[in-house]
Amino acid sequence: MMILIRGLAITGERERGTVENLLAMPTRPLEVLIGKIIPYIPIGYIQVAAILAAGYFLFGVPIVGSVTMLLVAAFVFIVANPAMGITFSIIGRNQLQPMQMAFFVFLSSILLSGFMFPFRGMPAWALYLGEILPLTHFLRLVRGIMLKGIEVAEVMQRPWPIALFGVVALAIAAKRYRRAPD
Repeated sequence: MMILIRGLAITGERERGTVENLLAMPTRPLEVLIGKIIPYIPIGYIQVAAILAAGYFLFGVPIVGSVTMLLVAAFVFIVANPAMGITFSIIGRNQLQPMQMAFFVFLSSILLSGFMFPFRGMPAWALYLGEILPLTHFLRLVRGIMLKGIEVAEVMQRPWPIALFGVVALAIAAKRYRRAPD
């Protein structure tokens, strides 16, 4: 949802003609993009809390590790998803294109991250594609914290691929931002 919601942001502003107001402001592209991501961080935490509560109370999923550590680790994933959505929004010419890109990533993430199928049982090409996706690394973190109770040192080593993905997505968005209203 975070990718989809943010994916409609700039294309909607472009279609309404309000993106020119943002471009006229004395802010750098990265500042505008970060400002568009920050309000969605609490929404991401609400989603994480709802899913954790449903898993624990409805399905009896154990939480062996620290919930606080899980919420700290989730921050990187929560920021990377809207960053990807904003990148899609800047690349797309109308609101349909970012939605299509978001659904493509969503379906690819479900199929190639190890969420639906065992990750190690996939063909080599699928493993390479799956390693690019942030969900693959976030699932490993969540499983490690919730089911295995991994320690803080190990948790801090795992989010870097998600952070790298988010930084690359933001860099692409910032580079293309000034040229967005073609």
